[in-house]
Amino acid sequence: MPDTDQVAALLHQAGETHHADTDGEDPDWATFYSDWLLHHSPLPELLGRAPVRSHPTAELVALDERFTKTHPKGTGSGSTPKI
Repeated sequence: MPDTDQVAALLHQAGETHHADTDGEDPDWATFYSDWLLHHSPLPELLGRAPVRSHPTAELVALDERFTKTHPKGTGSGSTPKI
């Protein structure tokens, strides 16, 4: 099982790639991240299997919603949600 630092690094790379491709504007960002993580990163190898894309997509959306509720725009620490 990968540690959180490995997953955080992969999410950071996905974010950089997403921002370069979309300039940061994409309401379907979670699908992009999931696709990138499953097809362009070592995440499936780290997990020992490739999850169905809808699972990480749903988790990313849920984490974003939870983070947004607890960190209203302009009040956050400027960091990404902790997984």
